Amino acid sequence: MRDTTELNRLFAQLRSASPVGYSAGLHIRFASPLVAESTYDPKWLEHYAANAYALRDPMIAWGLSCEGSTRWSEIELPDPFQIWRQAAEFGLNYGVAVSCGPVQSRSIVGCARADREFTDQEISKIVTIVRTLHEISEPQTDLTQAQIQALRCIAGGDRHAAAAAKLGISESALKARLVSARERLMARTTSEAIQKAKEIKLL
Repeated sequence: MRDTTELNRLFAQLRSASPVGYSAGLHIRFASPLVAESTYDPKWLEHYAANAYALRDPMIAWGLSCEGSTRWSEIELPDPFQIWRQAAEFGLNYGVAVSCGPVQSRSIVGCARADREFTDQEISKIVTIVRTLHEISEPQTDLTQAQIQALRCIAGGDRHAAAAAKLGISESALKARLVSARERLMARTTSEAIQKAKEIKLL
């Protein structure tokens, strides 16, 4: 099942299970996730990105080396940049990490709360959500030739009208092909679909 509506529904469940937010990277390939979503404090996300903490985060290091789930407090890895301490300054005091999938297409999700540790029952619920997210966001490995041609035109810089004329179809037919390609690739925008298609060597 590859349905963005279902994906959004599951992200909503993850949001309700994570009082101060979550960060999800689904199907991480070549150090980049095919689907990324985060509801942490935007100021923390900005600070995290500015310092390239994704390359230094003990939670991500744990997720790349292990499958399963663990509380952040149970991750016994070096944190020389004091990312845990800095995260706590933004209310991310307690958390759980979930990792699943083969190492070449791993999904890693962190969920946080400010008040207490997650219970075993709460962690079990989060694990179920994350595993389902991983399954339904499994990237397509093929597109129809029509979808590829439409994406290729837009990737080449053509506007909708020019691309439609080049392909000998109506502009509405072109848009339908782009929509179906986005849905197939679990992409929110055409530019995201083009990037994903390139990553899996379809363009």
